[in-house]
Amino acid sequence: MTRALFIIDVQNDFTEGGALGVEGGNAVAAGISRYLSQHPERYDEVFASRDWHDGDNDNGGHFATTEPPDFVSTWPVHCVAGTHGAEFHPDLETSDVTVEVHKGQGKPAYSIFEGTTDDGASVPEKLDELGVDEIDVVGIATDYCVLASALDALGTGRRVRVFDDLVAGVAAETSEAALEDLTAAGVTVTHS
Repeated sequence: MTRALFIIDVQNDFTEGGALGVEGGNAVAAGISRYLSQHPERYDEVFASRDWHDGDNDNGGHFATTEPPDFVSTWPVHCVAGTHGAEFHPDLETSDVTVEVHKGQGKPAYSIFEGTTDDGASVPEKLDELGVDEIDVVGIATDYCVLASALDALGTGRRVRVFDDLVAGVAAETSEAALEDLTAAGVTVTHS
């Protein structure tokens, strides 16, 4: 049995003070690091995704550039490749990360499965290559990228868990609904 942890988008722009900061983002970064240090042998692979958007276009309509953002499908400019906002949060210890995934890059992207690894592989290709059959998911934001990533992981036929104490969402109501949707789909939602 090969187990992977997916750390979804724990970036400066998605934590307090960032362009799209969510409440609890800083605590999630620190909590994931603490969790990994307490369980150093739990995961064979640790994937970490980052929004990595182009800075010279609206990324397929993802960035609101002419109208105010609706915070559903259009957003303020965030996580532009190579900027401070796109970097991992400083409280997230990344020394255990074995696979980095960049997503966005000119188009909207929520799920880690919409990104590519540093060697150009898709996430399903990398999971198959590594023989991963169980995935735990943590990160930001519960109601968008965590939701999409966990559902896509489940769609690959793997066992999937989301740790509800190591996620933070855009809004309490939509985050709670996301966790309910995940449970209904067959994802195990539990504490770390």
